[in-house]
Amino acid sequence: MRKAVLGIVAVGVAAPLVRKQLRLPPAVAVGAAAAAPLGIAIAFPRSRRRDLAICVTQMWAYLAAYETPNDDPEALERRVHIDYPADIDRALGLGVAPTLRLQRLFAHPGEIQGYEKVLVWAHWVWFLVPHGSLAWVMFRRPERFPSAAVKTYAVFDAGALIYWALPTAPPWYAAERGRIEDGHTPRTRRMMVEYGAQFWRDRWAPLYSSLAGNPLAAMPSLHFATSVMAARLLRETGPIAGAIGWGYVSTLGVALVYLGEHYVIDLLAGAALAESVRRIAKPLASGLSYAGSLIEAVGRNVRS
Repeated sequence: MRKAVLGIVAVGVAAPLVRKQLRLPPAVAVGAAAAAPLGIAIAFPRSRRRDLAICVTQMWAYLAAYETPNDDPEALERRVHIDYPADIDRALGLGVAPTLRLQRLFAHPGEIQGYEKVLVWAHWVWFLVPHGSLAWVMFRRPERFPSAAVKTYAVFDAGALIYWALPTAPPWYAAERGRIEDGHTPRTRRMMVEYGAQFWRDRWAPLYSSLAGNPLAAMPSLHFATSVMAARLLRETGPIAGAIGWGYVSTLGVALVYLGEHYVIDLLAGAALAESVRRIAKPLASGLSYAGSLIEAVGRNVRS
């Protein structure tokens, strides 16, 4: 039985890699990947290594769910929503989208200023923030780690479901199609790409291609949602860690809007998602604890 469970794990890890070659339906590829973390929980006794493996395979399943809508870019573009977030942001910006207003106030056409490079790096280091925050929780408050991990990855998974149901374009995409411009110059720029080409040079194209995944997944902003959750979890380990977490959230929020990666409404929706998951987790805590105990019991039987 344990070998069979490990086989499920292997299939789950492999499915996203071969989905295009085998023409697997997206639900099959994502479903197989989602089974891998459960298989690891059953096949191995609780340890930090098992926790790490579960987190890695969980993110692998999330990436499959995040990327598969873009397997058919033309079909995705036919479903994408462009106007409603731009209209909301234009109203929030009193007639001018905040991204466009900020760039006109502070950007210099054709140049990337030092503070803009800081904002780009704040965007790039996000890839480390949710998982680094969980590592800190594991180190400082290991008894809180299971709950922290469930809440963090629930934010990722909920966001992926919304991206499937409501693919939404970011400001830079809308700007390329003239949806947020008002006829004045300068036009909205995507500074992350401009600076990426400068900094990474020949490595930028393959690097960006490997990380782009799904360009039409902006609402809600998971960059912001997972960072808000990370700040919440860091605060539970101590005031200094919490201050660092919220300082990063503030910087990232400015960066995402200024750089044209997200609308303000995307950030508000992301924050709402994080807080919703956090609030829902409380009444579900006993049920989740029972489910965890049940998985452990099944695992002991399988391993014996």
